[in-house]
Amino acid sequence: MSTEKLLQVLESQIEALSTQIAPQANAPSQQARFDLNLFGNHGNRFRDYLQEVRKNMTQLKQVVAQSRTQQVAFLAEKLVAQISALQRELATQKLRKSNPEPRDTKMDPYHKLAEHQDYERRILVMIHDRESQLGKQSLLSEQQKIQKELAALEGRLMRCRQALIKIERSIERKENGF
Repeated sequence: MSTEKLLQVLESQIEALSTQIAPQANAPSQQARFDLNLFGNHGNRFRDYLQEVRKNMTQLKQVVAQSRTQQVAFLAEKLVAQISALQRELATQKLRKSNPEPRDTKMDPYHKLAEHQDYERRILVMIHDRESQLGKQSLLSEQQKIQKELAALEGRLMRCRQALIKIERSIERKENGF
């Protein structure tokens, strides 16, 4: 498939995505929806992410015109990942509305604390495993793959620790009567 044809396919996917997002483009969520490795955007509305996708598409067209193949490959891959992530997020919106979080876990911060401590422990184990695998790899492509996995795991660990701090503070406020 030619580069021009691929650009047209991406353009049509972005337009279809724009149509799907339109009814809920301005609806805010409680927190940022995506990992910062995927979107540089800190927004909490679909329109913020769609705007970044469109900006990346414009940038992709520019690097295609300049025949910068490495940047074309990187931007195209990132754009496809962003579009897929937005489509998955849109697909789960109805599920999230129809399956609200069980109240008992919302009410019990100690349960949430234990759950997040377990998440943290498991993520640390996965990081340790990937680091040991990284040292054993001789192929650059495999090393890069593991490094990407490590970066994603580090992001998960950071978010988990932020959630732990938030939960611990809410417990502390509850125990102090605030």
